[in-house]
Amino acid sequence: MQAIALVDFGMGNLRSVERALLQAAGDAGAPCAVTRTGDPDVIARADKVVVPGQGAFRDCAAALANGLGEVLREQIRKGTPYLGICLGMQALLDASEEAEGARGLGVFPGVVKRLTPELGAPAASAPAGEPWAGIKIPHMGWNRVAITREVRGPLRAFAGEDPFVYFVHSYHAVPADPTLVAATTQHGPHRITAAIERDNVTATQFHPEKSQDAGLRLLVRFLDG
Repeated sequence: MQAIALVDFGMGNLRSVERALLQAAGDAGAPCAVTRTGDPDVIARADKVVVPGQGAFRDCAAALANGLGEVLREQIRKGTPYLGICLGMQALLDASEEAEGARGLGVFPGVVKRLTPELGAPAASAPAGEPWAGIKIPHMGWNRVAITREVRGPLRAFAGEDPFVYFVHSYHAVPADPTLVAATTQHGPHRITAAIERDNVTATQFHPEKSQDAGLRLLVRFLDG
């Protein structure tokens, strides 16, 4: 039975992610034990690591600095499958515009960028005819994502399709190496990094646990891979 560490930064609704993982495990026929934990020793022993999160980058960075960052980097370094969700993807980069001076994991060079609210202005103040007139920040709701290159990990669940998935965010990851980006979506003028993938690391800006069938298929691939 696989041991899955569901990393607890002390923020966000981990229960919904846990339920989705257990449902996906049943669908995949891949029994697993999911442990919600902030204990580095438990994370170090896990067969796979899931890092979700809804919350502030600064709070996440503080948790990483208190021991979680070291064990997560080591698990990634040794090839343990890692799935980051929302803040769990943003944390892989160096820093965020949301929190000056706060440090991410630095697994991949890059910065988390703000979705600029001035481009989400009401239609009355937006340039005439612009397609983004009236978009809202935070970006919340269902968007279609496009797989932008060949993928080998859990994102293979979307091979040959551009699924609709659920987003809740005001920032998105902009890695220095654009080949990390495996999927994008569009929100008004913003071309958003919807997913990144490299080796044993897959991470999504969207929420698989909120994305119904598409999200469950992604989790099945992660657990069954």
